[in-house]
Amino acid sequence: MSHHPYEVLAAQRLLPVLRDADADEAVRRTTALLAAGCRAVELTTSTPGWAEALTRTAALDDAQGRPALMGVGTVTTAAQAGTALDAGAAFLISPYPAPEVREAARLRQAVFIEGGFTPGEIAAAVRAAGAAKVFPAHVGGPGFVRSLRAVLPDAVLIPTGGIRPAEVPDWLAAGATAVGIGNGLPDDPAELAAVFAGLARPRAAGMGAGAGAGAEA
Repeated sequence: MSHHPYEVLAAQRLLPVLRDADADEAVRRTTALLAAGCRAVELTTSTPGWAEALTRTAALDDAQGRPALMGVGTVTTAAQAGTALDAGAAFLISPYPAPEVREAARLRQAVFIEGGFTPGEIAAAVRAAGAAKVFPAHVGGPGFVRSLRAVLPDAVLIPTGGIRPAEVPDWLAAGATAVGIGNGLPDDPAELAAVFAGLARPRAAGMGAGAGAGAEA
C-alpha cells in the first residue's frame, strides 16, 4: 500500500508537527512544506481552528502531485478523533496512551499512532497498531530508541519532543522510523526542500521499520 501513512513516514523520515496561531497560518506552513517535498504533515488540536485547517489542507497535493497525508496530533478524546477523521485526517496521533481514541480509530478503521514513554506503553501501542509515538523523546535520547528497537524490531517508532532538525540523523541511526519535529525547520523554501531531500529514503525501502530504518544517517 504505497499510500499508507507508515510507508510514507518511513520514506520521508521527518514528520513536521505544526502548532500555529490560527488555521490560516497552519495552511500557509503546510503548503510550504508540501512544496518543499514533504507529503505527510501533522496538525495539532492545540491550533485554534485546526479542523478548518485540516479540511483545507487535506485536499492539497505534494510537489509530485500525490495527495497530501494530513495527520492530526494531540488527539486525546473520541470526539476529537471523529472530528479529525470527518475533516479528512489520514492518521491520528496522541501524546500518551489514549484508549478512547484507540477504540474510535478501530471503529473507523483509521490509522492511530498512540503515544507512550515507558517500554510497556510503547509496546502496547505497537501491539495495537504496529506503531508508537515516543514522547517526550528528548528525555531518553537516541539511546532509548535504540533499546526499544532491539525488543520491537518491526515497530514503526516516531520519537517526538525536544528534537532539533540537526539531531534527526542521530535518531534515525538509533532506529527511529521517522522523527517528529515541532520547531526549527527553516522558513526559506530552498533550505526547507534541502532538509527533506537530504533525509528521504528510496521508495524501495518499503515500510522502513526495523533495522533498515536506522541503517543510514
